[in-house]
Amino acid sequence: MLLRFRVENWMSFKREIEFSMVASRERQHGHRLPRSKRYSLRILPISTVYGGNASGKTNLFKALNFAKLCIVKGNYPDSVIPVEPYKLDTSCAKKPSRFCFELLVHDSVYEFSFSVTRNRIKEERLIQILNSREITLYHRRNGRMEFCQKLAKDKFLQFAFKGTRENQLFLTNSVNQKVENFEHIYNWFKNDLELIAPDSRFAQFEQYIQEQHDLCNATATLLSKLDTGISHIGGEEIPFSSISLPEEIKTAIRQDAKKNTTIRLRLEPGNEHILISAKDGELVAKKLYTYHQCKDGNEAKFEMNQESDGSQRIIDLLPVFVDILKPRSTKTYVIDELDRSLHTLVTQKLLEIYLSKCSPTTRCQLLFTTHDVLLMNQKLLRRDEMWVCERDIKGASSMFSFSEYDGIRYDKDIRKSYLSGRLGGVPNILIDSDGLCINSHEKDERWADLGVASSDV
Repeated sequence: MLLRFRVENWMSFKREIEFSMVASRERQHGHRLPRSKRYSLRILPISTVYGGNASGKTNLFKALNFAKLCIVKGNYPDSVIPVEPYKLDTSCAKKPSRFCFELLVHDSVYEFSFSVTRNRIKEERLIQILNSREITLYHRRNGRMEFCQKLAKDKFLQFAFKGTRENQLFLTNSVNQKVENFEHIYNWFKNDLELIAPDSRFAQFEQYIQEQHDLCNATATLLSKLDTGISHIGGEEIPFSSISLPEEIKTAIRQDAKKNTTIRLRLEPGNEHILISAKDGELVAKKLYTYHQCKDGNEAKFEMNQESDGSQRIIDLLPVFVDILKPRSTKTYVIDELDRSLHTLVTQKLLEIYLSKCSPTTRCQLLFTTHDVLLMNQKLLRRDEMWVCERDIKGASSMFSFSEYDGIRYDKDIRKSYLSGRLGGVPNILIDSDGLCINSHEKDERWADLGVASSDV
């Protein structure tokens, strides 16, 4: 589980910001918080990030995605690391970007951090946090590696470090070299951290359209309950050769599919959804369809492009919720723009279904960004589960949760205070109803009319 994430000098985050999934002392919805008795920790199962356009919400998502790719896939020899430091201060260009994760893995807490420039890993450290002390398992800096006393005698670890390139993380290379000491940390990033961008698709979709599969039944049930009119999703095989794609893309698909990976494509024109997988050494392609119940008891088959944008978005997201609701799930899903094309009641129902299954023993998490202020409701979310991202006058982003504000009672209408500008994180719009720019004096007067100081906006 993700406990804390810190990032510095990345895109719009100039100064270090900390995003925390550790629960505050408030009692609201306490019954559904996962707990670690070993560390006396209460952990948040959900968190949402609000903010105006260009406030930095997506940059938080991109920071997590960059770190995951850097850890799981690494970098090619002599390649430039695609790090993106803060651009509005030229002094930041040569400074490293820093990333730090605090994780609960196998009921133990670890802190993994690294700093990176476009050419090299400047520093990397893995710490195991115990109840009364911390053990630095390894610390890499200035081209040297220091292991803890227990690991220092392992000659193969020293060998693995010597084979680690300057532009590669030791965590990545050690797992590639079949070092098992840190594999559980690597596997959390590889298997448990899932990031869903607004235009990306949940890849492992084939099991959700197999009629005899439990996940298929769960997906069909949710589709019907969310008033989509869809009874279920199905796939019909088509020849792989019939798919109109450049040959180099087909070659890449063949290579990925043979690695037991299902490729999901959305083809234009026609917005066709295609699943491609390997079966007995051959590529199998399936075209996805939706099925609706007719009055006479039969089913009508629909092309995906005949469904609304909202229904297609639900189809994209439902496997996420079905996956995270599985017993003993350890997934941490991060979804950018969860509410895109969704009615607010649909989004709220999905969150209610998820939260109803959360308990002290669950180990799954859901983080998402949104503009849907109707979800800013304390009957649904705790104050420490609602975060705001905002950008200052110099273009640097910062983050804070509503739990940091004094005087926000559990029964307070947070949404009203947020939209009025009292809590920050709203667009600073300087255009009046006639399309004319508002000068600073007029702006101060208009905010004063609302009972809000312009300095608070």
